[in-house]
Amino acid sequence: GSMLLYSLLHLFGYGVTIDDIKDFRQWGSKTPGHPEYGHTAGVETTTGPLGQGVAMAVGMAMAEAHLAVQFNKPGYDVVDHYTYALAGDGCMMEGVASEACSMAGTLRLGKLIVLYDKNDITIEGSTNITFKEDVGKRYEAYGWQVLKVEEGYDIDAVAGAVAEAKACTDKPSLIIVKTDIGYGCAAKQGKASAHGEPLGPENLAATKEFFGWPADKEFYVPKEVYDHMAKMQEKFTKYEDGWNDLFAAYCKEYPDMAEKWNAWFTGNVDASVFDEAYYAFENKKDATRGSSGTVLNRLAAKVPNFFGGSADLAPSNKTQIKGKTDFSADDYAGSNVHFGVREFAMAAMANGISLHGGIRPYVATFFVFSDYLKPAYRLSALMGLPVIYVLTHDSIGVGEDGPTHQPVEQLAAMRSIPNSVVFRPADSKETAAAYQYALTEAKGPVCMVLTRQGLPLYDETGKDAMKGGYILADSDKAVPDAILIASGSEVELAYNAKAVLKEKGIDARVVSMPSMEVFDSQSDEYREKVLPSAVRKRVAVEAGTSFGWQKYSGLDGAVVSIDHYGASAPAGVLFKEFGFTVENVVETVTKLF
Repeated sequence: GSMLLYSLLHLFGYGVTIDDIKDFRQWGSKTPGHPEYGHTAGVETTTGPLGQGVAMAVGMAMAEAHLAVQFNKPGYDVVDHYTYALAGDGCMMEGVASEACSMAGTLRLGKLIVLYDKNDITIEGSTNITFKEDVGKRYEAYGWQVLKVEEGYDIDAVAGAVAEAKACTDKPSLIIVKTDIGYGCAAKQGKASAHGEPLGPENLAATKEFFGWPADKEFYVPKEVYDHMAKMQEKFTKYEDGWNDLFAAYCKEYPDMAEKWNAWFTGNVDASVFDEAYYAFENKKDATRGSSGTVLNRLAAKVPNFFGGSADLAPSNKTQIKGKTDFSADDYAGSNVHFGVREFAMAAMANGISLHGGIRPYVATFFVFSDYLKPAYRLSALMGLPVIYVLTHDSIGVGEDGPTHQPVEQLAAMRSIPNSVVFRPADSKETAAAYQYALTEAKGPVCMVLTRQGLPLYDETGKDAMKGGYILADSDKAVPDAILIASGSEVELAYNAKAVLKEKGIDARVVSMPSMEVFDSQSDEYREKVLPSAVRKRVAVEAGTSFGWQKYSGLDGAVVSIDHYGASAPAGVLFKEFGFTVENVVETVTKLF
């Protein structure tokens, strides 16, 4: 599939040369083994993990539907395109594609067309050994139009099916195209060996003979093909010019809409949004999930292209935007999305929405279920997509639901993903700072890790949280006796432990560390100021695994953490039983002296 795409990009003039194609899968080439967004011109998304491309296509179709309602005017359909995906047998097996396509049918996304290359072969052999269901019937049950092309090499039949799919406006369409893997190579056709093995010189020669291709030429494109593609480029350039002319007239006719378009598609957020009122909170004790809901609604009033929702947990995640309707088959103008219990597809669809442009997507679920969506989160990071992940119920503070719902290892897991940022704020103002960072500085996804239980509001918190780590409460000494480092709900323990330690003659500094990744990106001078290397008596406190904290606590320090699963009991009992108390933090510090 990747080489098919690169070949087409070459023929359509996207700057992929024959030499680039010869460098397929080589260091520094434009043609990596799987297409990568931002690496090769013309590649619309990073694909490779099966099924995610289908889900991203659903997200793109959702974006088209939403933006068309937002921007189109009579005679000016400035948002009016179909979304096409080419999928294989493996994609049809993957759960993420099933999740997303179920939702696409519910939403009646009539401009989504998936062409299913059905060759009935996987790496291990025929699909009969693992996959005997009637995919067409399954998609009909999802609410899709299902069309079939029995001979995949019949171009007219494929074109006719696409035309029929486009004519169906109230259902997405699945076109099942029957093909033979290795077509034209008698020794490989219809066999699993055609999937990943080179043809070899003899089979290559036989295949060339079958297609009437010059036997002595390699990487050969006939002149008539280049001439034909040049005409195609001229044709499509006229299409683009036509849209540009339409849009110019639209901007002249509707200058207010042109201004709105620019705001939505540039993604720039005016600094005035983050004013004093943005950081003002009346509730002196609030769960950070509640703070997040407050901030999200404040932002939605000024950043109207927020679009997202939860995997059936919006009341708990606090992600509902007030005053906005629900995005549905009957109302594509809505901004609140009900993703259903589909965490993986939700995140993958958000990637498609982000790739489409014009919309700022956010998604939400319980933090423990981040494991269900992590492959899509990884692609968010790999592509540098600014998707916001709102992940609540962040620790043993979940309480009675027990260890299945209490995140322990998830913080370390999410922090391990390159090009992403995890924020675990200590109060409402740090939560506000996390959102400001996500909207103004993030170069990839931002993961908001938020509490179920209420946390105090500190006088000292604020925009400094955008630095990832900062001095929340300092010692009276120029060089503190010890440093307490904490994130989220455990900042309260560190803050209160400081006063007790002072009574014991230990003058400690408290550092709030809402984001390790952002703190690590600060200058050497700033990090040394916050965590001076001369102070080796350090204790990190977090209700998650200790993994990753040692780089801050050091060889001479300690970590108050939970390196085992939780239990079913009230949150207060669990924190006490597992050592998350002021007394234990104080004892841990004093043992260092």
